[in-house]
Order: sequence, then structure tokens, then C-alpha cells
Amino acid sequence: MSNFEKVSIGNATLYRGDCLEILPTLGKVDAVVTDPPYGIKRDGQKQSTGGHGGRKAYEFRGWDNERPRKEVFDAILKAYDRRVIWGGNYFSDLLPATGGWLVWDKGQRINQSDGELAWSNVGGALRIRILNRVEIKKDGAVHPTQKPVNLMTWSVDHTNGNYILDPFMGSGTTGVACANLSRKFIGIEIDQKYFEIACERIEAAYAQGRLFA
Repeated sequence: MSNFEKVSIGNATLYRGDCLEILPTLGKVDAVVTDPPYGIKRDGQKQSTGGHGGRKAYEFRGWDNERPRKEVFDAILKAYDRRVIWGGNYFSDLLPATGGWLVWDKGQRINQSDGELAWSNVGGALRIRILNRVEIKKDGAVHPTQKPVNLMTWSVDHTNGNYILDPFMGSGTTGVACANLSRKFIGIEIDQKYFEIACERIEAAYAQGRLFA
């Protein structure tokens, strides 16, 4: 008996459960685009309003206590040909060497990081996207490490894939990007709260598309 929940919204199929359990049940997709927990030990920290990139207050509830297991990366590398993995610099011991890094330049110099890196085996040259963090506020951030929709849209486009998988879906930004781009999407999220938020955001993206179709 499976230990996961499955929801279909438009061309998106969303699973709530452990990605290591769900990945072997999936068919072939064109590419993986994901933003796993980095494992940088921010658990239990209460961020005051405005203290996390100008966003709302967050309680770090255990999602970043440790990075994903090696078996997850092994499964992704074995089963899927094209991959974009944000935070890839934190997983250098688990991912092969590549020259195809993606760089998010946040367009400002603040106390936090000036940018973030994505490991990618697509292409072969380093690519940079300048996108100010105010984009996150515009999207209505609901997750402490939520990426801007425009950043994940760029990431999906970079793969040239029409069927995208995100095994660490979080609040569903990759799925929103896929809905906006008319790409098929599979998302997996283990946290019930963020799974429900992802369902709501992806449903809203499809509703917005129907409104302007």
C-alpha cells in the first residue's frame, strides 16, 4: 500500500510523500528542475518580519536540518538525462563535475548571499540571470527559500524539456512556471503544509491561464 497522496491539476501531477519512495513509480520525463534543502542548519530559527530578504516572518520547522540522502541524487542522475539542481554547490560530493552552472545574481549586495548557484548538465557554459529579490515579494512568498517564478521559468526553459519533474516541490514554484509555459509537470513534496500550498498556487496559475486564453 502506498504512503503518498496524488493530485492532478491541469497538466500537473502532484504527490505528497517521500520522493525516494515515489521516484521509482514514475515514468520518463524530459528533465529534472529542483531546489532541494541545502542542509545548512537553519532549523528552529525564528526570522522576524523583514529579516529574511524583506519577506514575512518564518519558522524554520526542520526542513533544512539535513540535505537529501545520496540515494536521491543517485536516482535522479540514473533515471533522468537533463537536470538543473539549485544549491548544487552544497552537493559537490554527490554530483559529477560540470561547467554548465546557472547563476542567480540577486542584483544587490546585502548581508545575505549575493546570489545562488544551480548545478546543470545542460549546455556546457555558465549562464547568469540577474533578478532582484523583490521578484519574490511580487510572487507572494510563502516558503523561506522560495525562488522567484521568473527564475524557475528560466531554469525550465534552459532544459528545453516539455515534461518536468521537481522531487522537492516546496511551495510549487516550478509547477507554476510549467503551467505558465504550458509544460507537463510532476511535483513531489513531503511536507503537508507546503504540498497544500503548492496545489493552491498551481491551481491558481492554471485558472489565470484560462482567464486570459
